[in-house]
Amino acid sequence: MPRLAQTIEAILYLKAQPLTIAQLADYASCDRQTAEAGLIELMGDYAHRDSALEIAETEAGYSLQLRPPFKPLVDQLIPLDIGLGALRTLAAIALKGPITQPDLVDLRGSGVYQHVHDLVDQGFVRKRRQSDGRSFWLQVTEKFYQRFEIDQLPQISLPATEAVDESSDADKAAEDAESESEGEQA
Repeated sequence: MPRLAQTIEAILYLKAQPLTIAQLADYASCDRQTAEAGLIELMGDYAHRDSALEIAETEAGYSLQLRPPFKPLVDQLIPLDIGLGALRTLAAIALKGPITQPDLVDLRGSGVYQHVHDLVDQGFVRKRRQSDGRSFWLQVTEKFYQRFEIDQLPQISLPATEAVDESSDADKAAEDAESESEGEQA
């Protein structure tokens, strides 16, 4: 029977995405504490191994991945087969996502339908049907983060101009109503 560390190594290899301790415990059919001990053992094994692979911890969990000096091989051996338009569409999905497909079409044009199809096929984008069933939510997948070596996307906060404008309009309307009622009383 394989050691728990070997089982966790196999799980990380087969899942090919970051997993939390809870997920590792579930897949390995053990409790969290035991899974964590197995993971620590595995990380120790890799730390002392002369290997191209490592166990890395990210915000999403733990993953089996190439050590940084070997990442140029990915570009050489697995070239990115995405055109410039699809790459721009992917960037829009990454920065605005999750985003609805109609909103993406408004942003990028009707060519996004083919881009989205290609990006879903390549595993960079996930489509989920909206609750009303009319369109899809689009968001990047874990493969996107791994391929482009991104831990997480920056949180972009847009100015809350609409909310400010709405409250300003409401305040102006209330002020106008008060002015009119004062004018009628005088």
